[in-house]
Formats: sequence, C-alpha cells, structure tokens
Amino acid sequence: MSKQDIHSYLAEFDDIPGTRVYTAKRARKGYQLNQFAMSLMKEENRKRFKENEEAYLDEWDITPEQRKALLARDYNTLLDLGGNIYFLAKVFSTDGLSFVQAVSTMTGMSVEEYQAMMNAGGRSPVGLRSIKEKN
Repeated sequence: MSKQDIHSYLAEFDDIPGTRVYTAKRARKGYQLNQFAMSLMKEENRKRFKENEEAYLDEWDITPEQRKALLARDYNTLLDLGGNIYFLAKVFSTDGLSFVQAVSTMTGMSVEEYQAMMNAGGRSPVGLRSIKEKN
C-alpha cells in the first residue's frame, strides 16, 4: 500500500457516523491529554484534581481546546481531540460515574435508554452508514 493509499484508507474511518477510530494520528494528538488522564490512577492526583481542576490542568501540556473540553466533561470532543476512551475512563471514574453513565452522555440517551439499547445488541446496523453519503 502506498503512502497515499494508507492516508485515503485511514480517512475513511472519519466517515463512520457516531464512531471515532483511535488511529496513530489521534494518539499523537492526544498524547498529553491521555497522560493527564492516566495520572488520575493515583489517589493523590485524583484528590489534587478534585480540589482544584484548573491548577492541576496547568501542570499538563494540553491544548486550550482539550482543557475546555475536560472542564466541561465533553467526552465526544475529547475523543475528537485525541482522547482514548479507556484513558478518559479515569476522568469519569474520578467524578464517580460508571462507564455506562459516562458513555450514555455521549449518545444523547438516558442511562436507561443506553442500557436497553446495549442489552438488545447495540446500535442497529441498518440506517446511517456514511456521513458523506448520508445513508
């Protein structure tokens, strides 16, 4: 596969509605963001973050957009900015949210609606399959 072919192939991932594929490009973009999130594995860091989020975030080389999304707990934007959902789980766990509670906020569904959908097998493969083609 040529260099151009790989870029075209990877660009196709951006056409999947409601999905953010964690690519190497996204990993590079979110490296510092994900390092911050992983720091929350330590109790003393969670405590410092909860006491003063702004001051704790000052210690990390994250972009202004990442900072704003973190403070707003805008998980969809954090994913767009290179966040890895498994690292971001440290953020919502610090807030006392379960994975289901946090992810339901990303879908626009209530926790109950999200759980029911997942228990029924997840999102239907029928429907919107392409952002560009709107089908």
